[in-house]
Amino acid sequence: MTDRRLLVVRDTRAFLLAPGETQETDLGVLELPDEVEPGATVETHLGEAFEVRRLRGTDLFDHLERTGAPMMPRDVGLVVGHTGLSAGDRVLDAGTGTGVLAASLGRLGAEVTTYERDPEFADVARDNMALAGVTDRVEVRTGDLLEDLANIDGPFDVVTLDTADAAAIVEHAPDVLAAGGYVATYTPFVEAARDCIAAAREADLSDVECLETIQREMEFDDRGSRPSTAGVGHTGFLTFARFRPRLQ
Repeated sequence: MTDRRLLVVRDTRAFLLAPGETQETDLGVLELPDEVEPGATVETHLGEAFEVRRLRGTDLFDHLERTGAPMMPRDVGLVVGHTGLSAGDRVLDAGTGTGVLAASLGRLGAEVTTYERDPEFADVARDNMALAGVTDRVEVRTGDLLEDLANIDGPFDVVTLDTADAAAIVEHAPDVLAAGGYVATYTPFVEAARDCIAAAREADLSDVECLETIQREMEFDDRGSRPSTAGVGHTGFLTFARFRPRLQ
């Protein structure tokens, strides 16, 4: 099932509406026509215009229902860039949460199996996958990946982990990764990142590295240009490692 809602936008106002739905705004009542298409302009009953857009991957962060702090877009980009993830790859994910990462990878064409321990969170994630239009590529499983590793039908090209027990799963990465595949862990605290590094080395993985993700927006005005003093700096630590089987 794919969610039919579209993004209806004007300036900083943005609403998700399915065709036929209405939305009260400060500019009047907005009714989305049944046959509306992305790119159309619709007006409130007061004649105020809004633009209709298809939900893009960059909109997911703001419009998926949250069950916790989602992975930031810049972190998703680093995971994709450092693992070389592409359409057709098989991804094993744990710690679904809101599902920003799983949905983003699904929209890139990857086949994702993601585990979420909390049944209520898993239900929300499934709804979010429908909104993102990736239910055919992302399977949300309720359960603990570490407990289910023996039943996993590998191999996978990439394993992504955003869980407290990430290091324990990294130990088993060679059992589920394809040759040349990557494991990527996201951890908010450096101690957990250190544990993942140690686990990757113990598992004889290669290309082990850890990156802190920091990004600052630039401000430009008549006085000059400088980094913004507001916004989010640190979000977490991304640890990457690669499975290269030893030649016999």
